[in-house]
Amino acid sequence: MSILEEASVDAAVFALRPGYRAMLITVEGLVPGPSDADSDALLKEAEESARDLVVEQVPHVAAWREAYRAFGAKPQRTRNSLEALLRRAADGLPRVNRLTDIYNAISVLHRIPLGGEDLARYAGPPRLIRATGAEPFDTTAAGAEVIEHPETGEVVWCDDEGVTCRRWNWRQGRRTRLRDETTSALFILDALKPMSDEDLNATAGELITRLGGLGPDVRTGHRLLSAHSPASI
Repeated sequence: MSILEEASVDAAVFALRPGYRAMLITVEGLVPGPSDADSDALLKEAEESARDLVVEQVPHVAAWREAYRAFGAKPQRTRNSLEALLRRAADGLPRVNRLTDIYNAISVLHRIPLGGEDLARYAGPPRLIRATGAEPFDTTAAGAEVIEHPETGEVVWCDDEGVTCRRWNWRQGRRTRLRDETTSALFILDALKPMSDEDLNATAGELITRLGGLGPDVRTGHRLLSAHSPASI
């Protein structure tokens, strides 16, 4: 089975937010490269789209704040990835490399939390669960590499070796983060109401199109996980 076929969302997560949907996209055959004129132009478009926003009033941001509160997180302290990017947009989004630039820009333009992971560094399929608190999470603190653990009941993405992203879409782990040399990646688009399936599919379609320009042999796959998905557990 492919990593997309084995991916799953635990029933306890859907109990928390029944309308949650995760669009997973895999991409292989990427040609790594630094930020370029195309990725810079896309980031500038994203920055302009967010220039006059009142971030707390963006419907999808508000929905994610409520989702965070539902599992005990404080959204003012641990902002979801969409809110964090929108708040940075006024001062300029980071230019990292063209792969990271593209997915950050799509996140801001379409107002959706969007995570990118190095697919080659995954151990088993991605799973979204409510943590026991024993799962390892490799990160950095004060410049040093450390292992932390999520809080009991926290919503986390994980694989067979541990947590890959804490608090649904707050902080990614060190082990599976995208690197300048990444040639295969997994992207996770997290949607709550009021985002429609049509908007989610359109966002995924634009991301896939943009990724297709990052090499002559790029191959992509995608799968939607929802409460009606047979991969729900």
